[in-house]
Formats: sequence, structure tokens, C-alpha cells
Amino acid sequence: MDTDKSYTIVLKLGSSSLVASDSREPRLALMSKVVETVVALRRQGHKVVIVSSGGIAVGLRTLEMDKTQTLIRDSSCISSSQGRLIARWDRLFSFFDQRIAQILLTRNDIVDWSQYKNAQGTIHELLKMGVVPIINENDTLSARDIRFGDNDTLSAIAASLVNADYLFLMTDVDCLYTDDPRSNPDAKPILIVPDLSQGLPGVETSGGSGSDVGTGGMRTKLVAAELATTAGVHTIVMKSDVPENVYKIVEYMQSTDLDGQRQKYDGDIMEVQDAELKRLQELDVPLHTKFVANDVKHLLKDRDFWILHGLVANGSVVIDEGAYKALTRKNKAGLLPVGIIAIEGSFHEFECVDLKYGKRLKNGEVDPNFPLITFGRARCNYSSTELEKIKGLQSDQIDSILGYLDSEYVAERQNIAFPPTEFEV
Repeated sequence: MDTDKSYTIVLKLGSSSLVASDSREPRLALMSKVVETVVALRRQGHKVVIVSSGGIAVGLRTLEMDKTQTLIRDSSCISSSQGRLIARWDRLFSFFDQRIAQILLTRNDIVDWSQYKNAQGTIHELLKMGVVPIINENDTLSARDIRFGDNDTLSAIAASLVNADYLFLMTDVDCLYTDDPRSNPDAKPILIVPDLSQGLPGVETSGGSGSDVGTGGMRTKLVAAELATTAGVHTIVMKSDVPENVYKIVEYMQSTDLDGQRQKYDGDIMEVQDAELKRLQELDVPLHTKFVANDVKHLLKDRDFWILHGLVANGSVVIDEGAYKALTRKNKAGLLPVGIIAIEGSFHEFECVDLKYGKRLKNGEVDPNFPLITFGRARCNYSSTELEKIKGLQSDQIDSILGYLDSEYVAERQNIAFPPTEFEV
């Protein structure tokens, strides 16, 4: 590993990595190996963040409960276990005189841009102080509609927050496969994904998590990889049982032409995997799946990432072709009411909505025969009720219709964001 450069590395550990699936007992030996790995990385000058699951799993043993998906029981588990879990981490790190800090997050904590930046600043300051932040979702008080959904998603958002170089999704398999290798011996490893937007032909990801104490699965790993790579973070799926493999994998990635591998590939995707497998074997690098970060032209800025992934869409605004072209041109404009065809759902002012492209009929209504295409998100200056009254109108008519004018724009351009992928109208 290049010791002359400091990397920011996020390690995400699932419940099955921290708690035994059958007995619910803590996997202290594995946690100790993780701690040793983190301390070694810190001594090499790297900054490390841990995203730790396991709250519910620890609580199940503490309260002598069976796993259930009811919110009250989950919250009870978390309230009785968060202290125990962070105490375990603190005790293990204390043997190396390594300071840690617990950070509990919900979507409500980053729903405001200033709160998002404050969370970012707090974590960066902890890293500068040599502290290892340990992040988990604050499930005790969070309702389902403000949860991140799983800690894979949370780890991707955390990696974006800290502008990480690498996100390691540590799980109970060594890499992504074309099918579940535990039930299909013919499953082949997927070792490199240069461009996730091209999809993963032949990969089965519909199954749930591998153990009964986790909430994720390979599908959630793909979602996390998509979020992280759009923020410029190389994402790796690896086996959690051997955390020290992080060294070899990072070293290997530094010796690899990632720019070349990021180029769109043609032909049989499995030929690409076979070539990568041969290279890993020659260099004695453990199996892992590597999702290469997007190139500079397709990276999301902090604010765009926050709008797209930090917020929850509470409805949709359907716009016509003219508005779409104005929003997506190089010097993008704000969204005006004249370009709006329809409103979907109910939302308040300043809430986030999906932006959808549709066809406008001569009567001004949405063409029901044209499938709507979701292409971005925005924070609206007006509620759904207000937009129903002013859609399709010029901005100078807003005051006469509503009796007030908060803004000539439904959404300012700084409050509009698009994912890296585009489509032609």
C-alpha cells in the first residue's frame, strides 16, 4: 500500500459479522480482528470510519426475544443494545489507546442542508483528531418512513459525507456471484464492475440476506454501490471473516489501471471476470467484488447527492418537454409553473419530490399513453395544493391565483438534482 498517501476508508459490518446467527452471542474474535485492522490502518496514516450494524441482533439476546419486524419490538431491542454494542467497540479499541466516537443518524438528521453539512463537518473533525467514528442508524426513535432502510445504504451515504476513497461492504461471502454459491455450485464470481449503470447480466440478486440476523442482502449491496460510486467512492464487497484482507485489496487497487477498467466494455462480461480472476490468483489477492467509482464527469456534487439520496421524495411533479430541456441544459434553469403538467401525491412546501417527464396533450393534460420517466428530484417552494392551482401558468399569474408570491420558481436550480445517467427526449 502506498504509505505516502492517506486514504479515507469506510468499513461497513453487518449484523451477521458481529453476532452469531444461531446463539446470538457476540463474535468478539472477529470484532477484535476488525479493531486490529483499523488500528493498523490508522498507524499507516489512513482515516477510518466504521458503520456498524448489530443493534437489533444484540437486543434480541439481551431481551430474550425472537426476531420480529414490528417497529416497537425493534426499537425496544435497539434501546437495550446500543450501549452494549458501543461498549464492546470501546473496550476493544481501548487496548490500543484508540479513541472512538458514536454517531447515530436518521434521515431527519440530514433533511436540512445545514444539518447535512454539520454532520459532514463533525465527522471530518473527528477524523482530523485521530478519532474513529462508529456510525449506526438511530433506530430507537426513528419511524420507518425516516429510516435509511438498511446500513448498506447508510454506509454509502456516510462514505459520501466524508468524501471517502474506499467503501468496504464486509459480508458473509467473499464476493458477488452470478447465483447463490451455497445452493448453486456452478455460480461464477463477479470480480469487477467497471460501470454499474450497464447492469450485471446473469447475476441473481433477488434473494434476501444470507443469515437471519441481517436486514440486507446482495440487492442492498448493489444499491449501496450505486450510491457510493456516483459520489466517487470505489466500493468493495469482501468477506468479513478476514478483515486484514483490506490491506491487500487496497494495495491491489492502487496498482490497477482503474481509469482503463472504467471504460465501457463490450463482449462477454464473463470473459472480463475470468481475466480478473487470473490476475488476482497471480498476485495472491483474495476474492472480492470491486465497483469502480464513476469518472469525474459523472460524479455527483455534495448538494446533488444530498437531494437525490439524503432526502425522501413525498410526491412527484410531471413536466413537459420544454421544461425538461430548460432544466437539463448545461446552464440549467429553475423550474417554472408553466412547464408543469400534473402533480402526484401530497407534499408541503420545501419538501422533496421526484421530477418526471411526460407528454402534454393539446388540452394541457398528461398523455396517458406515454410512460412517465423519472429523471431527477427537486425541493419545491410550493405545496402540492398550491401547485395544482398554478400548474401550466406564467409566473406573473401566481400572485393573482394564490394571493401571494413566494417565488417565481417552483424550484430553484440549486435545489434540482439529476443522477449521472441521462435519457433522450
